[in-house]
Amino acid sequence: MALPAAAQQERVIRFGHLNNADHPVSFGVKRFGELLAAKSGGKMKVMEFPASQLGNEMQQQSALQGGVQQMSAPATTSLAGIVKEFGLVDFPFSVANFAQADALLDGPLGQALIARLPEKGLVALGYWDLGFRNVTNSKRPITKADDFDGLKLRVIPNPVFLETFKAFKANPVPMPFAELYGALEARAVDGQENPYAVILSNKMFEVQKYVSATNHVYAANIVLVSKKFWDQLTPAEQKMMHDAANESRGYQRQVSRAAAQRSVGDLQAKGMAYNEIMPAELARMQQIANPVIEKFAATYDPAIVKLYNDELARIRK
Repeated sequence: MALPAAAQQERVIRFGHLNNADHPVSFGVKRFGELLAAKSGGKMKVMEFPASQLGNEMQQQSALQGGVQQMSAPATTSLAGIVKEFGLVDFPFSVANFAQADALLDGPLGQALIARLPEKGLVALGYWDLGFRNVTNSKRPITKADDFDGLKLRVIPNPVFLETFKAFKANPVPMPFAELYGALEARAVDGQENPYAVILSNKMFEVQKYVSATNHVYAANIVLVSKKFWDQLTPAEQKMMHDAANESRGYQRQVSRAAAQRSVGDLQAKGMAYNEIMPAELARMQQIANPVIEKFAATYDPAIVKLYNDELARIRK
């Protein structure tokens, strides 16, 4: 008996993202592509477009919604504009380690957020690792909450981040990433916050002295598919996509976390002073950030907020 025509169709998947080809997101895309090719007997081909070749996060999001691009892997932060509850993932000090982060995103909360996307023209196949964000600056090591006092810190233009650092009495400055290095070099800002690998690959060690393990936010990428494209696939093809995403996830996280670990050593070798923060001081930072979390949570769907809080209680046990 002949296979249905759709199952034999060749499909080219344009997979765009913002990171360079040597970044853990790119390694995840490559592994996903290899797995999908193997599962589909070469019928489903992934073409990678790294380094913002297909546009910035918002442009790629629109291209997925319009069906002109098939896949992307942006930071979850970028989805808060269409499903504001994705802001929960950016709440400060919500998870303390990778095991908690994975449990939160792979469990019922992550799935509940994913379930909100199809009505916005997107389908998600799970979460990848971007890493914990950490503070660097040119003035002093951050060992306790008081050390933020008066520091001009560039933050991602996101209300939760702005309010969190205001609560620490820092002076947060929203600014596009492209302008950041120049602003640090000119001392227009004292510092910034990003995952270690980003700090290293953007040579911030040239213009920053201190790197502190604040681990204040865990950042994740999300593997997105255009719903218009998804709806053209057969159930068998959709299953291949899901399976390839699930199998590439562990690999991507492992590569990303190993890179972050190496980056800390490399930053120290380049002359940065690295410090960790005592658990009691981290707990105090969490207390200071709590009113910010409560303020934003009050604007989200109460059912999802309850699920988020229940899940945090479960994963922190």
